[in-house]
Amino acid sequence: MAAQAAAAAAQAAAAQAAQAEAAESWYLALLGFAEHFRTSSPPKIRLCVHCLQAVFPFKPPQRIEARTHLQLGSVLYHHTKNSEQARSHLEKAWLISQQIPQFEDVKFEAASLLSELYCQENSVDAAKPLLRKAIQISQQTPYWHCRLLFQLAQLHTLEKDLVSACDLLGVGAEYARVVGSEYTRALFLLSKGMLLLMERKLQEVHPLLTLCGQIVENWQGNPIQKESLRVFFLVLQVTHYLDAGQVKSVKPCLKQLQQCIQTISTLHDDEILPSNPADLFHWLPKEHMCVLVYLVTVMHSMQAGYLEKAQKYTDKALMQLEKLKMLDCSPILSSFQVILLEHIIMCRLVTGHKATALQEISQVCQLCQQSPRLFSNHAAQLHTLLGLYCVSVNCMDNAEAQFTTALRLTNHQELWAFIVTNLASVYIREGNRHQELYSLLERINPDHSFPVSSHCLRAAAFYVRGLFSFFQGRYNEAKRFLRETLKMSNAEDLNRLTACSLVLLGHIFYVLGNHRESNNMVVPAMQLASKIPDMSVQLWSSALLRDLNKACGNAMDAHEAAQMHQNFSQQLLQDHIEACSLPEHNLITWTDGPPPVQFQAQNGPNTSLASLL
Repeated sequence: MAAQAAAAAAQAAAAQAAQAEAAESWYLALLGFAEHFRTSSPPKIRLCVHCLQAVFPFKPPQRIEARTHLQLGSVLYHHTKNSEQARSHLEKAWLISQQIPQFEDVKFEAASLLSELYCQENSVDAAKPLLRKAIQISQQTPYWHCRLLFQLAQLHTLEKDLVSACDLLGVGAEYARVVGSEYTRALFLLSKGMLLLMERKLQEVHPLLTLCGQIVENWQGNPIQKESLRVFFLVLQVTHYLDAGQVKSVKPCLKQLQQCIQTISTLHDDEILPSNPADLFHWLPKEHMCVLVYLVTVMHSMQAGYLEKAQKYTDKALMQLEKLKMLDCSPILSSFQVILLEHIIMCRLVTGHKATALQEISQVCQLCQQSPRLFSNHAAQLHTLLGLYCVSVNCMDNAEAQFTTALRLTNHQELWAFIVTNLASVYIREGNRHQELYSLLERINPDHSFPVSSHCLRAAAFYVRGLFSFFQGRYNEAKRFLRETLKMSNAEDLNRLTACSLVLLGHIFYVLGNHRESNNMVVPAMQLASKIPDMSVQLWSSALLRDLNKACGNAMDAHEAAQMHQNFSQQLLQDHIEACSLPEHNLITWTDGPPPVQFQAQNGPNTSLASLL
């Protein structure tokens, strides 16, 4: 009897095993077909989806059912526009997987993808509780717990809720310390430092960056991961200095950063996975880090007035970006591209290439049309650039409208101060806006209560005060302001401000009849402007040198300066006509809503050229 029972049990077990094996074979076959169609060139997504959907009629076990819902949701989310079906499958994967023990990968990947999809559909209120629940139940799974904390922090950051984001990153840093991951602790702390810099909480940033520096130096692990932490740390330091307008003080950090990226580019990616699952993170791919280092180098070169160097690194970065964008549609690449273009546009306006600058402004508009979030983040900068372009072609009413629009769109203190400084210079040039001008100058008074900590912007505010005093005929007051600008710009190698201050001081001494002192100012201004190169300052300096030499009876030198002035005038005039004739010139009238899609060509320039001659 016992033998019969044993035989029956053995037979039942064999049948069950055969059934399981058959189930596994059909499942693996369908999965294999689905993957084949997904990875075909081009991908055959419809067939891939059909293969995965064919799993459900077999009434598979819960594990297979949940995983298949996740796979379907992922394929539909990443490869189609059918977000409704993608959401339905991901919600089922999340619901079923919570009932299955030891099924963390499917459970948390479903939660992560589903919250991404909710955000894409602007259902942020659905994404937050989902992520919070996933974070709550993932504490025994270090990789997923850290990843979900990063994801929720990013969501709060996109909503401009930096306080909540910082709190989450602090929680993540402490969790990483507890699970013995100093590498991921550093990532959390550096990310928190980045947000504190955005919030201008400098008293909290300094001790945090000091702690990060110690963790990075002491951590012994994968060389690429270690160097990437150093790049993150140094990028924060460099941008902190540049935000503060400290162009000279930043040089040692920038040099370290450039050496660090060279080191990374020589290292080979190690295929060995870290032993601690909490270490399975990368800040940025190597190629993205290279572009970022080019970008901060461009920012430094532009602020310092090394505009040819800025052009060289912009060209390198844009070439690298074009290659990357062929294979990678990451939104951060478009952000890098826009920031690079914003900086090079300012350089072009200084070097006398207005037509090229205008075409690049149009390029930024096109990039912003493709991404509402990109436009939201860069609208104020775009109108500021258009304002600067309007000043360069002497369209002062349009410049005022653009700067006023930019002020309405920004809550960034440094950008606000930059715009106000430029708007004040527009009012000074118009000569009949005294009430508005006094109101603006009071808000950016560099002698007391200056609204931002930027050394560069404070020096620029002194220059604008000096310019206003010059136009008012208060020459001694103007000299005091300009000497303050010179002292500050020399301290931090702000070459363009130095050149502008020198030529204006030279003009004041010329008006006062002190030709010797005027020459002592104008000659170095001309040399510095040629080195930058700054076309407007070169034009101004050559006119002063012509008049100075004529007044001193130096006919040869006067003739040479007059010839230089004529050449600069012709170059600027030609560029002016070309820029104003472009269809993109109509952008100067755009002050509301998203960027216009197309432009109508104009018959010719309709702006005054008198200011250039």
